[in-house]
Amino acid sequence: MRQRISFHLIGIYAIIIFSHLDTINRKDVNPVEIRKIFDTIPETFDKYRSCYCAELFDDLIAYANLGPGKTVLELGPGTGQATEPVLNTGCDYFAIELGENLYRKMQDKFSSRPNFHITNDDFITHSFGDQRFDLIYSAATIQWIPEEIAFSKTLELLKPGGTLAMLLTRGDYRTPNPALHARIQEVYRQHFKPETSYPCRGFGYANAPQYGYEAFEQREYPTSRIFTADEYVGYCGTHCDHIALAEPGRSLFFGGIRQAVLDAGDRLESIDTHVLYLTRKPL
Repeated sequence: MRQRISFHLIGIYAIIIFSHLDTINRKDVNPVEIRKIFDTIPETFDKYRSCYCAELFDDLIAYANLGPGKTVLELGPGTGQATEPVLNTGCDYFAIELGENLYRKMQDKFSSRPNFHITNDDFITHSFGDQRFDLIYSAATIQWIPEEIAFSKTLELLKPGGTLAMLLTRGDYRTPNPALHARIQEVYRQHFKPETSYPCRGFGYANAPQYGYEAFEQREYPTSRIFTADEYVGYCGTHCDHIALAEPGRSLFFGGIRQAVLDAGDRLESIDTHVLYLTRKPL
């Protein structure tokens, strides 16, 4: 029989995992710091953020006709959740990453690859000079950039006929685990009280044609994941507003999440949908 762990010990467990994030728990966070929130957890981000499915990359690579001689720019690659399949095509891969720690993590993982290049800078203000790309893509990053800048600057940087691809994942753990979902929602109601607000901009992916793009389309790829309690706590700890939780609520929140999943058999299923938005710069 599984040994039960006391809620007190679970609280200690959460403190150990997340105590190094105390320095960002303040209300006067400026926009650049908000966009760098993930830079505080490079190892956790790398461990718990999932990659995208092979079918999505097959479609992306075929759509953009990637291969040697093609130039690609990835916006905010994080720790490379959407990097390797593109890099493996032999294209000239470039990335721009705002976070210093994420930048170093990317260098550690991919710098031995001759077609890998990365810059530690802000896409919004960075000058690319005369450099132009066959594909610009983002995996859950472009929504952190104001829409007008994101679409206008990527359009300028693409070659005629070039592709803009935007990837994201939508997760649903309510449908396969209704009772567990209800219990986790109660933990949120009681203990999820972040001091810093990270509002969603409501990025309009489908607005790309308003900025000069054409042939906009959306493709979806269903998949699923199974989490243990520890894995789900780790994954929750990679969400921007969860990172900024302060004590004592942080320990109570993550401890409550962990105990809920343990009591459900140490298993949480998430039905995920990987989304690929594609659009082109006119010839």
